[in-house]
Amino acid sequence: MSASSAGSTDRSGSDRVAVLGGGVAGLSAAHELAERGFAVTVLEARSIPGGKARSLPVPGSGTGGRHDLPAEHGFRFFPGFYRHLPDTMARIPLAGGRSVKDRLTGATRILLAQAGGRNEMIAGAHLPESLEDLAVLSRFLLDVMTGLGIPAYEHAILVERLLTLLTSCDERRYGQWELESWWDYVGAEERSPAFRKFLAEGLTRTLVAARAREISARTGGLILAQLVLDLTQAGGRADRVLDAPTNDAWIDPWVDHLRAAGVDLRLGTPVQGITMRDGRIASVATPAGPVSADHYVAALPVEVMRQLAGPPLRRADPALGRLDRLVTRWMNGVLFYFDADVPLVHGHVIYIDSPWALTSISQRQFWRGVDLAGYGDGRVRGILSIDVSDWETPGPKTGKVAMRCSREEIREEVWAQLAAHLNDGPEPVLDPDRVVAWFLDPAIEFPNPTGATNLEPLLINTTGSWADRPEAPTRIPNLFLASDYVRTHTDLATMEGANEAARRAVNAILEATGSRAQRCRVWRLREPAVLAPARWLDRLRWLAFHRPARAPLRVAADGGLRPAGPLSRAALAAGRLRRRRG
Repeated sequence: MSASSAGSTDRSGSDRVAVLGGGVAGLSAAHELAERGFAVTVLEARSIPGGKARSLPVPGSGTGGRHDLPAEHGFRFFPGFYRHLPDTMARIPLAGGRSVKDRLTGATRILLAQAGGRNEMIAGAHLPESLEDLAVLSRFLLDVMTGLGIPAYEHAILVERLLTLLTSCDERRYGQWELESWWDYVGAEERSPAFRKFLAEGLTRTLVAARAREISARTGGLILAQLVLDLTQAGGRADRVLDAPTNDAWIDPWVDHLRAAGVDLRLGTPVQGITMRDGRIASVATPAGPVSADHYVAALPVEVMRQLAGPPLRRADPALGRLDRLVTRWMNGVLFYFDADVPLVHGHVIYIDSPWALTSISQRQFWRGVDLAGYGDGRVRGILSIDVSDWETPGPKTGKVAMRCSREEIREEVWAQLAAHLNDGPEPVLDPDRVVAWFLDPAIEFPNPTGATNLEPLLINTTGSWADRPEAPTRIPNLFLASDYVRTHTDLATMEGANEAARRAVNAILEATGSRAQRCRVWRLREPAVLAPARWLDRLRWLAFHRPARAPLRVAADGGLRPAGPLSRAALAAGRLRRRRG
């Protein structure tokens, strides 16, 4: 039994739980509850579980007895700093003593593709140095940034800003850096065009579907730090993907495991209303009739939950009213199917100059054991899966924002932006004559001039939004929240954040029922232990004196790091001693 398994299932009180939503959060909550002996019913609106993480067939694409072509809402990405989701995946069994976690495979490169064919490769995860020496991280960043044309002095500024954030106490992070944008925090307005392009606007927009002028410095900086730490950690994996279509590798085995554990998963059963009685949730309405339980876990996206949270619920818990302030935007996937594989790079490609913030991955190289000849009409040999993260910036080919384009215009515009980055050399990388099919997730109706019919928008982190996000337990005694808008350490609309939120909801149910079952593990983001004493000193500066933050290290010309003063030297020495003892 793993550290996250249930342990004792002894508990007091009622044990029927209705989980509203069958996405990653809902399935994660059902998993943890079932392990602890609760009777769980999951109500999922779609015919395929998994939410945004699901894969789906391209309807009618299979001929001659072949399977329909595999498609995705957007490619799946499992950064090395994920801990909650891999822990759950390790508890989904496969034949031969394996688990779903074994279906993850490492990507070893990131390609930063620029318009005009100027491309920069970033190595993935196998540097020999230990991260215990923070200078490794700094020198790694210096190499990458100078390769991108960013001046060395701006490397020093970025490292100082990251170190300031990593040595800030939690009180300062939430009281100061949460209220400042990443753009302002790094002084992007005064930086070089290359700095703004790659480190301010580009990476935030493509990696976390956020905007540098909006995302908080706390969230943007800490996630960037996690990604950099992953890249420089010896033996780590900065970038992992599944070795088959998502449902084949993960969701279907998960559903089989949950049903074998007694979970009642009802597909095609949307929640249409929530009824309160005597200050508690009494039932939820579905097309098949009301469903009653003792406890309810709302694992629904924010745009659905704020519609269901009517006046009675908002009066009972005013935090539900603040869901209206949270921001969502579109994010969706486009796939091109080729009659020859186009691997591009062994990992993700970031199209840094694309107006629509495109990223892609060539799936075939990672899908071990998947015979693409058994799909579609038998001609497909390669799949390029593209995420479109910006639906509100005009594209150069159509002059239109994506949400106002027809499906065909989106296909043409996405192809044009890919070609602008990859086909400018003597040998074009992408050949339109080799495309045998393409797919755009039908979750959006096109054209869409109102912006109202995207069925799966993505929650966007904005400056100060932490104050509007609720905790997993609510003031309604039997209602618990498990979605990516819940306050978590992950703090992003990701599968990892959804899984962590589900764990928090289950722990709240265990508390409410007086259960003695083992609590779900919840992890903080990893941070260098050597900096812990510096965070303690910063807490004194913030609480006692409210003094400005100060990085404990200075960046040398060669990218190395030097203590900024006697206190910094003492704090770092204490950190090293603590690490040796720990």
